[in-house]
Amino acid sequence: MEHGNRPGSENVALCVDLDGTLLRSDVLYESLLALLSRNPLYLFLLPFWLLRGKAALKHEIASRVELDPATLPYDERLVSLLRETKARPRVLCTATNAKFAHHIAQHLGVFDQVLASDGQLNLSGHRKASALVERFGERGFDYAGNESIDLDVWSRSRGAWVVNGPESLARRAAQVTTVDRHLPARRGNLNTWIKAIRVHQWLKNLLVFLPLLASHRFYDAASVAQTGIAFLAFGLCASGVYVLNDLLDLPSDRRHPRKRLRAFAAGALPLLHGLVAAPMLTLAGFALAWLVGPLFALVLAGYYVMTLAYSLRLKRVVMVDVVVLAGLYTIRIIGGAAAIDSPLSFWLLAFSMFIFLSLAMLKRYTELAAMLANGQEKASGRGYAVDDLPLIQSLGAASGYLAVLVFALYINSPESIALYGRPQVLWLICPMLLYWISRAWIKAHRGGMDDDPVVFAVTDRVSQIVIAICGLLVLGAI
Repeated sequence: MEHGNRPGSENVALCVDLDGTLLRSDVLYESLLALLSRNPLYLFLLPFWLLRGKAALKHEIASRVELDPATLPYDERLVSLLRETKARPRVLCTATNAKFAHHIAQHLGVFDQVLASDGQLNLSGHRKASALVERFGERGFDYAGNESIDLDVWSRSRGAWVVNGPESLARRAAQVTTVDRHLPARRGNLNTWIKAIRVHQWLKNLLVFLPLLASHRFYDAASVAQTGIAFLAFGLCASGVYVLNDLLDLPSDRRHPRKRLRAFAAGALPLLHGLVAAPMLTLAGFALAWLVGPLFALVLAGYYVMTLAYSLRLKRVVMVDVVVLAGLYTIRIIGGAAAIDSPLSFWLLAFSMFIFLSLAMLKRYTELAAMLANGQEKASGRGYAVDDLPLIQSLGAASGYLAVLVFALYINSPESIALYGRPQVLWLICPMLLYWISRAWIKAHRGGMDDDPVVFAVTDRVSQIVIAICGLLVLGAI
């Protein structure tokens, strides 16, 4: 039952937990990810810090990183209630390190006091209860929390605010004190997870089928099956990397007009769940890769290492990032060739590198254009500024046209003549490609491009028609 602010509450302190209650996240995991994003080698120091206790671990991390309290995902319901209870003392009481707790309290401006962990004492559970009783007396405060460990505090409080906790926790809290408020959790569901692991991005992995089509082995059931498993392996591995990338990109994502709505950035999914899901998805991908064969598993390992390097460092290096992105698209084609033990085509690799470099440039151009529209001058977490827009546009369009040139040269090559009965039909594909590349860049210039041009290419109706026509022309050439 909710009583709100009961009579006599004016002089009773309202003590509020931070992680999972006021904040739809956990500062320990936020700061840990910020530390690893800064330097992954800190991972090897964590066990030694933890040996000295959880409070020492939090202190060591806090001494090395900064968190921007303005970008953190707060529970706005609770923040609004705190702003309405100005008459009573409001205390932020948290196991979070004191440095972060004070910064958050100062940003929100709704707390009169802060109690938090220092380098020796981890202020949670019975320790938090004892600290509050010592300051306010037995049953002399109300407490807002969200986990079972908060029952230690509620058992000694006058009243309970159960925030982002299940109904079962509210019932258990009611057995030890009076539940004044229950704000149910707003957690993600299956659809949230589908978006978080970017199942729609698996469309990129259709590139593994290109060697199957280019070698005209699409009638071979065994080759089709191997390529299908390779597609799933790339998808699971890529999803693991997407989750890891989202976890490491939290600060910059929260400053982005659209990426701030991603599940982990918005607090819809717990960071701990993401830290578990990322390696599990990756391991599942490699298990499938081994079924395809050792060579394909080796290619997938190369893809994972490249993606990890991109997520941790290379995406911040101007121009290196787009070259790596183009390489990540191309390596999917290499993986498709490895899956069916098909020799790599020089022409296919050259075409892929140029076309995907154009698409990578298109992706950066779209991001910068959106930032320009929002009045930003520099991309957060990237090495680009909005002044780079004209240069990126010219380089990206030139790369796309070079891809068409490579394709045109391929048509008259001995390899094309050997594979196709009427290779001259392939010439009709050139104007289709020129039209599509030009149209994509014009849409980006006018602000109508999706964040991911590859997804745009597969989902855009005009692009689908162009792809279908090109497919029919290839069949006609055969």
